[in-house]
Amino acid sequence: MEINELFQGAYDLHVHTGPDVLPRKLDDLEMTERIRRLGMKGYGIKSHYFVTSARAKLLNQAYPGMNVIGAICLNNSVGGLNPIAVEMAALDGAKIVWMPTFDAENEQRHFRTSKPEKLPHWAKLRQEFAQQGNPLPTISLLEGTELKPEVHEILRIISKYDLVLATGHVGKDEIFALVEAAGKSGVQKIVVTHPSFPSIRLSIAEQKELAQRGAYMEHCFTTPHSHKDTWESIYEQIRAVGPQHCILSSDLGQPTGLYPDEGMQLFVRNLLDNGFRREEIRTMIADNPRRLVEKEG
Repeated sequence: MEINELFQGAYDLHVHTGPDVLPRKLDDLEMTERIRRLGMKGYGIKSHYFVTSARAKLLNQAYPGMNVIGAICLNNSVGGLNPIAVEMAALDGAKIVWMPTFDAENEQRHFRTSKPEKLPHWAKLRQEFAQQGNPLPTISLLEGTELKPEVHEILRIISKYDLVLATGHVGKDEIFALVEAAGKSGVQKIVVTHPSFPSIRLSIAEQKELAQRGAYMEHCFTTPHSHKDTWESIYEQIRAVGPQHCILSSDLGQPTGLYPDEGMQLFVRNLLDNGFRREEIRTMIADNPRRLVEKEG
């Protein structure tokens, strides 16, 4: 069955392209060329360390008709939970704000207890800072059981500029507190980042509750492909929560992985082969992402 037609106007909102601090499989130019050939509309440039809005603006000038999305990720390199950095990113055209990822206290706690055999590049980088006598702090959204004041200020800015709030690698308690506060702050666009990631592991019931509060569950190709979860579990989660509450992303760009567009095509093929309808897939790769990153009207 031909699947390319499903990608017409589609998005992948979670892509790790270069140039970046970490080694990447491809740069922004190659990524844009690849998805344009597939008929996709755009992708989100995710760097764990830098704001990517300027890169996105240049790509959109060079490739008329494309909608490459800039973003900011609130790790230590941008000052952590830094409202000024978020507002400056918004003024430069960024559309996605990721809460902390590798520097999140939740992710670091999980990393210490899981003890992987091979250190990932980001962990080596943190280790180098520590060896130089400048250890990077971990970042929590909470003070006790309450969100920190700066998180509320960031939510106000996200609402002001109609940005997408993505939860990053923070923990369950943080996610629920964040989504609740986002709703009260007028944030209209919320994405729960890879909800079955090992350091997060939201149950189906928890995902349903968050979806009822207006959040989309972002299922990333790399999570089952790298055996952080099973494909069967991902299918079950999507069916239970409903495609209308989900988006699909690749989370690719790692040097030894597939190209992001290849991962997205394999993701779609797997869904088709396991009973998902074409219109359900279009909802998750085109309709829902468009609602997040395209202006109405």
